[in-house]
Parts: sequence; C-alpha cells; structure tokens
Amino acid sequence: MEVLLAKSLKKLASVSEKAKRLIFNDIQWNERLIVLLGYRGVGKTTILLQRLKQCGDKGIYLSLDDLYFESNRLVTVVEQCYGLGFRAFFMDEVHRYQFWSKDLKQLYDDFEDIHLVATGSSILEVSKGQADLSRRAVVYYLQGLTFREYLQFEKKVSIQALDLETVLTRHHEITADLLDQFSFRKDFNNYLKQGYFPFYKENKSVYAQKLSETINLVIDIDIAPFEELNYATVRTMKKLLHVISQSVPFTPNISKLSELLEAPRNTILRLLDLLDKAKIIKLLNAEHEKLSYLQKPEKIFLENTNFVYLFADGKANIGSVRETFFFNQVSQLHQVTASKFGDFMVDEKYTFEVGGPHKNFKQIKGVPSSYLALDVDNGVGNKVPLWLFGMLQ
Repeated sequence: MEVLLAKSLKKLASVSEKAKRLIFNDIQWNERLIVLLGYRGVGKTTILLQRLKQCGDKGIYLSLDDLYFESNRLVTVVEQCYGLGFRAFFMDEVHRYQFWSKDLKQLYDDFEDIHLVATGSSILEVSKGQADLSRRAVVYYLQGLTFREYLQFEKKVSIQALDLETVLTRHHEITADLLDQFSFRKDFNNYLKQGYFPFYKENKSVYAQKLSETINLVIDIDIAPFEELNYATVRTMKKLLHVISQSVPFTPNISKLSELLEAPRNTILRLLDLLDKAKIIKLLNAEHEKLSYLQKPEKIFLENTNFVYLFADGKANIGSVRETFFFNQVSQLHQVTASKFGDFMVDEKYTFEVGGPHKNFKQIKGVPSSYLALDVDNGVGNKVPLWLFGMLQ
C-alpha cells in the first residue's frame, strides 16, 4: 500500500495545471463514477492528475497496469484506502485490469460517499464488460486536439466554438476577426502535420517516432489482449493497416484484401472495426448506424491528418489530408456519412465536396444544401474555408 501511495505522490508532482484540455471544464466532476475513454496520448492521464490536484489529500492515483494489481484486487485496495481517509480514486488504464467492470460496479454499489474516475482505451465498451456499467457511469470520449484547441495551446488565443449553421451561413463575416489572431497558412499546416496530439509540445523532432510508437502500443497492448487476438491475427492487422495507409482514402474491396492478406473476409471486416474503435482509422459508411461490423464501409480514412503525414513519410497527398481533416473535425459533433454526389453527407442534410482553392461545383451542381469546403483563408457564398470546420468544438 505504501508503494502505491508513493507512486501517486510522484505522479501528481509531475503534472502541470497550466494547460488544460477544453473538455476538463465540461466534465461533471460531482458524478460518482466517471469513465474517460480515448486514444493513447490525447491527455487522459493529465486530466486525471489535474483533477486529483484539486482534491487535495482526499484523492489517490492508481495505475491499473501496475504489477501490484496482478495479485491484488482493486476492491481490496480501495477498501484499504478508504480506511485511510481517501474518498476520490483516479484509476488509469482500467482496460489493462481483468476485473475492471466488476470491481467498479461493486465499489459504486458499496460506497455511496466516494468518487471514482477511470480512464481507458477507445476500444473499451462500458456496456460490455463483465458487469454492465452503462447505467452507473458517465462516459466521456476524449479526441485529439481540434484546430481551435490547438490554437489555444500554441498561440494562447481563446476562440469561441462555432456551430455548423454559423460556419455555413456567416463564414464571410467571421473569418476576418479570427484570422487576425493567428497566421493562417503557417499554423494550419503545422497543425495538419503535427498538432493533433498534445505531446507535440514535448519535442517536435521526435513527434513522428512517438506517433508510430503509440500505434504499435494500441495494437499490441490495448487491442490484442482486450480482444484476445493471437500473434498471427495481430500481424494481419498491421499488414492491413499498412495496405490502407498507402492509398487513403481507401475504397475497400474486401475480397481482394482477403486474398492479399490470406485471411477470411469476416476477419478483415472485424479487424477494420477494431482499428476504427481504437481510433487509428475512420470508416465512412453509407448510413450512420451500422447494424454490424460485417457491413462493408464505403471508404476508409486514417483517423487524423498527423497519421496521414506519418504513413506518407511526410509526403502526403494534400487531397487526402484535406478530406481527413474535414471528416475528423466535423464527425466529433455531427453525423458524417458517404454522399452519392460529393465527398461527405453531414446530418443527412448537407452535402460537402472538399478541395483546393480552384475546386468548383461541377460534381455537386444542383444538389440541395451543397457546399464546397476549400483550402482557402476566406470564402464566399457556399464556398466555405476548410479550416473553419476546425472551430466547431
């Protein structure tokens, strides 16, 4: 127990409260059980520790991938800590602990005066553990930095979030004031290449290396054990990711992929589903609600533009980068599906074609509620600046 207390104090001392993710103030910290899910490196542990600092000596940090929990149950540890006066428990990497859902449920039911905050991988499904926590836990999904949040981190500028209607109807009125606060082309390009994950500020020279490491860790440490994948299946997953990454957005031919990777069709579809849940890729479907992972997606994107540059060794196709940016930013708050005419359909209402400054309406001519999302600083009419979609959240 003393070892855990010492590790908690050491971890707490390492975190700064200066830069907080925007979601920090949106979390209802008074709830008894909070689960924060997200990809490695988006800042879950930092948020956990920043909140712990606000709790004083009533809180403790517990990393559930610690070897201590190989032979000690979380329930027992919390009971002991409770006897020492602790009332707030901040648990990291819960998906690495075999009894995570069962123990959290028991603690929630047995102790009415404690607060439990847990972080886990994007693949974690709160309703599908050994004990269903969906009626007890308040779940938050932490994405990488939006362009708006990146500017807050990088430029210390505070920009109010915009709603989609405002972006579409008033973009020509609001862009001038926004552009006065940052260097559009320089800052936008930097964000697209290495601004999605908060750790870009640590050391930009090794950012690509860290990105590559997180992808391998997510596959090897998060997905494989949690989904009980054997070595051969993990190798197939990595080969599949490589094939996709060389031609994004990728229009899948499942039969050809099955033949190329020497794996059954259903295995390919399952691996695509897992990579999507793990936030390594994003599947663009014909309909928002997929009935099953066995439904083939229309297109496959990498999850964010930083991944596009990583896999392209810095020489990314700019068209792919633009589409990935739009899909990533808009889908955080809106339904984005494949469009029969343009690149994307948003909320089953708006059709978007994404492109460079010289893109025209030819492909979406006559389509109701259609817009061009263009890589320009200012727009006009239904030609909307692409970067402005990074201000939605």
